[in-house]
Amino acid sequence: MRPAADPSPAARKIAEAGVAGAPVDVPVPAAEPTATEVRAGAFFDVDNTIIRGASSFHLAVGLWRRGFFRKLDIVRFAVHQVRYLTFGENKRQIDEVRSRALEIMRGHSVAEVTAIAEDVYDEVLCLRIYPGTQRLIDDHIAAGHEVWLVTATPVEIGEVIARRLGVTGALGTVAEHDRGFYTGRLVGDMLHGQAKADAVRALAERDHIDLVASYAYGDSTNDVAILSEVGHPCAINPDRRLRRHAASVGWPVREFRSGRSRTARRGINAASLAGLAWVVGLVVRAVRRSLRGS
Repeated sequence: MRPAADPSPAARKIAEAGVAGAPVDVPVPAAEPTATEVRAGAFFDVDNTIIRGASSFHLAVGLWRRGFFRKLDIVRFAVHQVRYLTFGENKRQIDEVRSRALEIMRGHSVAEVTAIAEDVYDEVLCLRIYPGTQRLIDDHIAAGHEVWLVTATPVEIGEVIARRLGVTGALGTVAEHDRGFYTGRLVGDMLHGQAKADAVRALAERDHIDLVASYAYGDSTNDVAILSEVGHPCAINPDRRLRRHAASVGWPVREFRSGRSRTARRGINAASLAGLAWVVGLVVRAVRRSLRGS
């Protein structure tokens, strides 16, 4: 038997970045492409680009319902969801939520979380996909492009979404696990901002994808790094800062939210606040029941 070959520099870069680089249900061709073959990719952010809101928040709700989190934790995550939909991404807040989530996940099994992610997709996420983004994804698949999700969301839920959408695979934040159980630490860093661009470059090198011929889609100013890596960037449902940047550099903008400008923003804020009120109401009712029971 021939010894296994050392991993390529691109594969090592992906591993060091803490990214799950293997495609979902689509094998990577073993043969080198010919000199005339051009492989194009399409790279999609997930939250507020494909799915309305933060997918990790909905996963957190699913985990809470199954006893992973305290009631106070889910309220904190709900507040973060409101801030995200209202004001866009904030790295400090993301880091706070990430640290707490990793602490909570310590000792739980990967298989358990993946099964819950499947349920969350069926119960919530599939209903929150923007039809316009879905059409873009379908168009890229029909054109024979590799389609990858690139998200700061835990890779377990990124891979579930990728598989359900029928795309090539997902790059996401990887939580360390030992013998199938989470340790409470990350492999590498959170896949966010410049880390997304680094992961896409490593993937393109590994899979022989021509980034000049490729496409990228994102909603936040934190996606500027990945949008700048490709020949065909596009802002989808952009926050205010990304909208200004796109206008200044001539990037196209696609708006898939219902309504535009202040109307869309008011609708999102109202829905977010209503969701937060629902979660807080659940907690209050649970506390009251506990008090009556005691």
